[in-house]
Amino acid sequence: MRSLTSAVLSAALSASLGVLFTQPLPVRSLTSYANDFVDPSLILGRDFSNVTVEAQATIFEWANELAKEGPWTVMNKSVTPPSGDKHDYMSWAPYSWPDCSSVGNTTELAPEEVWTKCPYVTRDGQFNPDGRLINDVGAFGDLADAVLYNALAWAIKGSGPYAGNVVNFVKTWFLDQDTAMNPNLNYAQMKRGPDGQVGQHTGVLDLKCMSKLVSGVLILREGKASEWTSEIDTQLTNWTKSYIEWLTTAKIALEEQAADNNHGTFYYNQLAALQILVGDKDGAKQTLEKYFTTQFKWQIAANGDQPLETARTRPYHYRAYNLAAMITNAKLGSYVGYNAWNLTTDNGTTIQSALDYAITLPAGKETASELWPNVVAVGAIYGDPEGKYAKFMLENAKRTYPQDPQFLWNQPFSDSGLVKATSTSTTKGGSGASGSDDDDDSGKGKNGAAGVMGGAWSVAVAAGAVALALAVL
Repeated sequence: MRSLTSAVLSAALSASLGVLFTQPLPVRSLTSYANDFVDPSLILGRDFSNVTVEAQATIFEWANELAKEGPWTVMNKSVTPPSGDKHDYMSWAPYSWPDCSSVGNTTELAPEEVWTKCPYVTRDGQFNPDGRLINDVGAFGDLADAVLYNALAWAIKGSGPYAGNVVNFVKTWFLDQDTAMNPNLNYAQMKRGPDGQVGQHTGVLDLKCMSKLVSGVLILREGKASEWTSEIDTQLTNWTKSYIEWLTTAKIALEEQAADNNHGTFYYNQLAALQILVGDKDGAKQTLEKYFTTQFKWQIAANGDQPLETARTRPYHYRAYNLAAMITNAKLGSYVGYNAWNLTTDNGTTIQSALDYAITLPAGKETASELWPNVVAVGAIYGDPEGKYAKFMLENAKRTYPQDPQFLWNQPFSDSGLVKATSTSTTKGGSGASGSDDDDDSGKGKNGAAGVMGGAWSVAVAAGAVALALAVL
């Protein structure tokens, strides 16, 4: 994110030039949410509040930034899975560390020897840095974000390269013969060592962000993007059906489904989203009902705590993490006609109860921002009549929180009077389904968030932004 000083200079320059071609407000550094699901009808309706103009601007910036990094493929890893096929997804358990004390070597072991000869032990919450030497997990996370934000940008603007970007990313990861991932996670989160050359059930978590990716695909499908052809849709549906078969029958997948903590919650995110993708809304509804009548029932204590997450080495992170997954399951439920927002646990608590407890606890040395999207989501769904959630965001996320992309789809939620710009083109009236052309104007067009990025600021607003920024220096 640009510094506050840069923001002041940018606003001042815009005012001095008469705001012929103004700069957008500085936007947030790219952050990958733990998970989310965006209802495509909300986005395609384009009935956006003016308080979301800064969030829209961020969506365009993130879409363009991610597009420069893609496409992604499992074929880029430098280590071949035990199957001998690089098309198989592969990752190493993040908290798994080698203990070579019993190996009996007299010379230093090469990394490849350590990976196969030394027993590995788990140190909860302590990342082994060499785990990212194979980064299929990071590549998939970037892919999911790129699909989501490029689809959002297409829907808001109605043109540009965004739908084509999504098609390119999806074809490369899932469909093209030379680069496609095989539909299994047999080698995800391998523990390594002499007995660790197979995947573990925890590895299913690696593809938790399928719900973000599915959101993007649904936006293009339901918005009838010309680039999203029936051939591509059919191919992705076929791949997904094969993967669902693995996800619902493989031993390690079923072990993950049975996990009591966030692993189980995220499993249901993934399966329900994929069932929606292939048109099985009834199956998705059954999947979500199973979660909310099993794991959910014991995940939240009477005081709103999540004991299974609090027991971990990074409790603030894990509470926010599982809460994001619970919220995502509830959003998926809303999409298929299953209202889970007011369902209660065996202790009489709801998703809101978990959030209300979490916001009372300091982050300490952990990353405070992990909780913020959950605060906005809960406030948007349950309401914020006393303003406590908006107050929390203002006190903790400060003045930038309306710039966060999720502020677009988690509405209504107060901007605390922070959004000073207005846009004349963020409500109904344009079509996000008009097909795309080949120009990449980085969001500087006439529709949607382009109102922010291409001249919606008035001189008075720009000058006001300068004054506001100077007041808080």
